[in-house]
Amino acid sequence: MNDLYAQLVNTPPGQLIAKQLGLPRPTRLQRHKAGAPVISGPALAGGAPEGRLSDAIDALLDEIGATRASADGDSPVKALIFDASGISDSTQLVELQRFFHPSLKRMKACGRIVVLGTPPQSLPPRAATAQRALEGFTRSLAKEVGKGIAVQLVYVEQGAEGNVNSTLRFLLSPKSAYVSAQVIRIGAAVAPAPERLDWERPLAGRRALITGASRGIGLAIAETLHRDGAELVLLDVPALADELRAVAERLDAQTIELDITEQDAPSKIADALAGGSGRAGGSGRAGGSGRAGESDGPGGVDGSSGVDVVVHNAGVTKDRTLAKMPQDRWSSLMEINLSSEERIDEELLQRGLINENGRIVCVSSMSGIAGNAGQTNYATSKAGVIGMVQSLAPDLADRHITINAVAPGFIETQMTAKMPIALREAGRRMNSMSQGGKPVDVAETIAWFASPASSGVNGNVVRVCGQSLLGA
Repeated sequence: MNDLYAQLVNTPPGQLIAKQLGLPRPTRLQRHKAGAPVISGPALAGGAPEGRLSDAIDALLDEIGATRASADGDSPVKALIFDASGISDSTQLVELQRFFHPSLKRMKACGRIVVLGTPPQSLPPRAATAQRALEGFTRSLAKEVGKGIAVQLVYVEQGAEGNVNSTLRFLLSPKSAYVSAQVIRIGAAVAPAPERLDWERPLAGRRALITGASRGIGLAIAETLHRDGAELVLLDVPALADELRAVAERLDAQTIELDITEQDAPSKIADALAGGSGRAGGSGRAGGSGRAGESDGPGGVDGSSGVDVVVHNAGVTKDRTLAKMPQDRWSSLMEINLSSEERIDEELLQRGLINENGRIVCVSSMSGIAGNAGQTNYATSKAGVIGMVQSLAPDLADRHITINAVAPGFIETQMTAKMPIALREAGRRMNSMSQGGKPVDVAETIAWFASPASSGVNGNVVRVCGQSLLGA
């Protein structure tokens, strides 16, 4: 859906009116284009004394062919990267001011700022205090910079310096256009990353199951993972079978037409992925030798076994204040948004169907963080998704699997297009980007989690919200 306000205030007359009235003027965000460099302009890197991440930063900038800016110059820069891992005392936090004060005025629109530090819980008290202070710095800076510039904090565990590549690529690129003021934690890799990776198609040779894949955010996820080389298994309810098959035909994907709340849904999904001979509510390859909706036989939906990426995207809203909410309205939503995900994961894990260096990615919501009037059921389910991610992460790491979640804010979808205009405009403007995100913004974040190079990213919940002014 078009944001007419953003279009208006970026015309010459609109700019003048917006300036006079103090109205927000959203910067048109730059998003990924095929073949574009990771950073479309010079990068400036710096750090506090005794930092341990400068080598990893330099190696990444060399690998992506980034132009280096001089700290003494005044030419424009597209990215600022600061290694704060050497800050071990609150008196040393002044290093942030020394680096950023002269550099911020050089930032180009839609630029990127990344601060790297050490997880506070791994440090003695004074160092932990200083490292925790970085969160206040980055979140405040994200609210100051404007111009579509995103600011992030990345905590890197000691010994995990070699695991930053995929995360820095994502955060420095236009793929993270609507992600800002996030705290991301990188730890030990759950499995070795591939020695060689085609960064244009990092998911080549990997298989991804996506639920709720026929429209909206689910469709964007399917398109993005397909772009990155994944073989897709797309799942949605039978009522959306025609839409699902149209998507599958275009993306050369398999389909599973199934209500995930059915008692035997987990076993049907597992059978389809394992190569069972039965139909999983209708499974097959669209555009292949069979028709969508037909089983390919004992070889499963395509003859392969297991799955490398599971994306739990299916979800619904059933809004009503708690005083007016009947039990069935509560329970049916909880089944779709949370309980079915738990059962599907348990079945796939029990049967060993999530492959080595596999990924589980869940779609939560800002409502699960900040709450929302009339959404006690929805917010409870989405907070439960966050709890599931955080509680399962250590156990899954032992199985060489990661689990993470995205928490979208206001995303321009068919659902938000039906909102009353006052609520829709409030949702768009109440973030540091002063605009709504796009489904592809959620999809790009999921693609980063799904990458085989993201094996050190586990247990994270990343908000795709343009730094919403609500919630943490």
